[in-house]
Amino acid sequence: MLRAHAYDELDTSLGVISFAVDRAGRLKRLDFGRATAPCSPTLPELRRFSDQLAEYFAGSRTAFDIELAPDGTPFQLEVWRALSLIPFGRTASYAEIARRVGKPGAARAVGQANGANPIPIVIPCHRVIAADGTLGGFSSGLGIKRKLLALEQISLAA
Repeated sequence: MLRAHAYDELDTSLGVISFAVDRAGRLKRLDFGRATAPCSPTLPELRRFSDQLAEYFAGSRTAFDIELAPDGTPFQLEVWRALSLIPFGRTASYAEIARRVGKPGAARAVGQANGANPIPIVIPCHRVIAADGTLGGFSSGLGIKRKLLALEQISLAA
């Protein structure tokens, strides 16, 4: 169950992106598509994140400066922390992330945690690719993943 306090939306080159914060102003969720609850764009935390997201899509922001509060299992949270360390414009494989979290045989579980990421873009699951350099999967669709990678000027194997 999503425990969010306020919602907002932003029109981007990928369409509308909606996001939610908790009562403490921490980002809980980011979704491709319209918010399912009334928006509250005057809340300072929402405005701050909306501005940062707009800067990311304009190409002038490579990292986000907002507190996060994703809901997940301990393993998912560990994977999401590892994803957050992948720099803008770089990629890592599912196997690399599995090694980074100390579970070298868990590439498939990393993929599942990646797919459950409630805050894509900010927790950059789009930067995780298959070991052979191909796209792999993306919960919001491979078209969106390709566009996010292109925005960061990341080229992949054919």
